Order: sequence, then C-alpha cells, then structure tokens
Amino acid sequence: MKVYAFMDTLTGRPVQAIAEPDGTWRQVTLRGGRFQTTPQVVSPGLPLPCVVPTAIFCAGVNYADHAKEFGATQQTHPTIFMKSPASVVGHETAVRLPRFLRSDKVDYEGELAVVIGRDCRNVTPAQALDHVLGYCCANDVSARDWQKEWSGGQWTRGKSFDTFCPLGPCLVTTDELRDPQSLRLRFRLNGAVRQDAHTSSMQFKVADLIAFLSGSSTLPAGAVILTGSPAGVGMAQVPPSWLRPGDVMEVEIDGIGILRNRVEEEILG
Repeated sequence: MKVYAFMDTLTGRPVQAIAEPDGTWRQVTLRGGRFQTTPQVVSPGLPLPCVVPTAIFCAGVNYADHAKEFGATQQTHPTIFMKSPASVVGHETAVRLPRFLRSDKVDYEGELAVVIGRDCRNVTPAQALDHVLGYCCANDVSARDWQKEWSGGQWTRGKSFDTFCPLGPCLVTTDELRDPQSLRLRFRLNGAVRQDAHTSSMQFKVADLIAFLSGSSTLPAGAVILTGSPAGVGMAQVPPSWLRPGDVMEVEIDGIGILRNRVEEEILG
C-alpha cells in the first residue's frame, strides 16, 4: 500500500489516502500500527509530509563510501544524531536556505527513511522489522558550516533548520516493500545524478539500527529513522557544490518513487 498525505480539496482537511485502480482516492486511517481503508472518497490537493514524526533519529556516515568522503573511520556502533520534527516538509515543498541564522554551505543527502509502527524496546535484529510501518524517501538537508564549524561538534543545529527534512512522496507499507536492503537509491540535482547506490551497502542495516535505537530505550510509534546517505554529497565535490536558489532536488528509491523539492531562500520579516 502506498499512502499519500495531502489537503483534501473537498473538505479542506489534511488526509492520508491511497489511489484505487480506477483512479479514485480513498481515505485511510491508522489503527493498531496498520492502515485501514475507509469508504470516504477524497480529492488530492496540496501535498503534505507522508508522516508526522514523533521523533527523528539519523544514522551518520552509514555507507562506507560516504564515510570515506566525510573523513570518518569504520564504526563499531552506529553514529546517531537527531533532527527536529519541525524540520519536516513534504513532496513538492520548498527547502529554504537559512538567512536569519545564515548558512552559505547547505548540502543534500538522499536517504531511505523508516517509519516505526508500534513502540519497541530491546528488540533483536530478527524482531526489528516487525515493528516497521513503512518506508519513504528522505533528504537529510544539512548546513555544513553549522554542522562542522560553529556547533562544537554537535550536528543537531546544522540539521534542524525549518524545511531541512523532506519526506515523501508517499509511505510504502511493509506488505508492499518487504526487504529494505534490496533498493537502489539515486539523488539528482537539476537532473544530474549525484548519488547512485544500493541499500545493501549500508554498514548497519535497517534491522540493526532499530535494534540499536531500541536498546534500553523506547523507540516510539511514529519515530522516523533516516538510515544514512551514500557518497556524492555536495561537500565532497571539488570544489564543493552548495545548494542555490532555483535548484531542484530529487531523491528516487526503487518501489517508493521520487521525492522532489525546489530550493529557495528564507524570506525574512
């Protein structure tokens, strides 16, 4: 099941819905960690984030090739940081370059995102995927100057500006996408491929990340896990290539679709 979120043009309300084979859109509801289809017909309007996260956990340098271009060493345990849930935006929504707290080194990171469907704690890797609601594309937008130069080694500030966590274009449930390690991931900037990798190349697989994050801790329903970005980020280009107003970013993952976001400047005042 591919679940989309948008403003219903018939009622003006935010809804989650699926497309029927005849083109009809029907609202779905989430109950007991699973989506159920309702008889309610809706009409797609403004796209919304496919999930409203309770928390966002991110795996840093989780692909060996990205770790190398980032200058990181092989990890014994996952490197975890967090993004503010307020940074989430949906498909076809603008990513804004910060201007009040200015950054001139904003970068992209195409990633697979995992959405937790029910609370879990101390699960094993073998149990972990049973707690997943579904998957979507993500873009871990990052202000590299705030991440690496001005925040004392802490990444949260540079990762959590408004609009810095696009999610979408839909949430694909686990009955349709069973193996998160069998997916090709591509990132395009203005149509040019910058990242092209396979989720089988993760150093810590999705099940490993869930098990680690649930260790002695409750990983709540609605939590989103960004599983890391492969090589090809703008910071690693020679010279570095930072996002500019007018750029169009696309994250494409097999079985999910294309998450597209344009780049604009923050409007002050």
